[in-house]
Amino acid sequence: MNRFWLGGYGPGMGGSADGIGMLAGDEGREATTLAYRGVAARAASPSWLAQHPTLDVVYAALEGDGLVQAFARTGESALAPLGEPLAPGSVVCHLAVAPNGASLIASCYGDGRVVRYGIDGEGRLVPAHADAAAALRCLARANAVAPDDARLRAVARAVGADVPVCLASTACVMSGVGESLAPLPLPRLPCVLVNPRVAVATSEVFAALGLKRAELLVGARDIVAAPAWPKPGAGLADWFAVLGRYGNDLEAPALKIAPAVGMVLAALRATDGVRLARMSGSGATCFALYDDDAAAAAAAARLRRDAPQWWVHAGVLN
Repeated sequence: MNRFWLGGYGPGMGGSADGIGMLAGDEGREATTLAYRGVAARAASPSWLAQHPTLDVVYAALEGDGLVQAFARTGESALAPLGEPLAPGSVVCHLAVAPNGASLIASCYGDGRVVRYGIDGEGRLVPAHADAAAALRCLARANAVAPDDARLRAVARAVGADVPVCLASTACVMSGVGESLAPLPLPRLPCVLVNPRVAVATSEVFAALGLKRAELLVGARDIVAAPAWPKPGAGLADWFAVLGRYGNDLEAPALKIAPAVGMVLAALRATDGVRLARMSGSGATCFALYDDDAAAAAAAARLRRDAPQWWVHAGVLN
């Protein structure tokens, strides 16, 4: 079946649309049977739609609310929200997805703002916190403000929990809600990142962890036994030894929600020269570390060959 997603204005903007609709025609008779087949996803005035170039994901400008929302196809004629909506500005009216699917541009005629959002391997929109941190650094340089100025850090914290570490733009150990940073003297670590292009909602993973509100997973004993990181200048072997002792507490609940994460980890651990493989954050992206760039590049090439549907990238962590 050929299908077309259809945007429109809802009652709040003088229209009658209930959300994103679908136009479709019968197989082989599209020209004579193309018709409106109902609402694919409820949404408030999705006036502009943009399709991801490779994923079954569509992005909607919810014009009246000033929001952008990603939707993933969940059936022949159904879409479901993917991630949280983001607010680029007043009366967002136009969206464009980069040809490589890595970013989205949203423009707003209410206040003239043009905002770039990243897109992760599953199609979710990524809040522009790294871009916000870059803008703060530029403002600081233009106004002769020191990078460690308390006012700059306060603005970063107000923008988002992960903006302070983006502002620092270096490897750190984060604590609190992200405001406490301790520099981590990482060496150059060749790595491979893999995302199976499976949606894993962060909220669902934390819910599956089973913690009550304000409950901590660690106790005093865990804090006392916190990692003793290698000193500056330590070699890769020292870092692999320390990192290998610790895991990701979110991995087990993520595996229950998205078994594909386990497939990725197994594939990474089967590559030649792998020293460590873990899930990143709440998933579904996973990473592996290697001794050198050649081993990482060879592993990435093998994974692309064996699982062409996955997103795979060889790079460096430092």
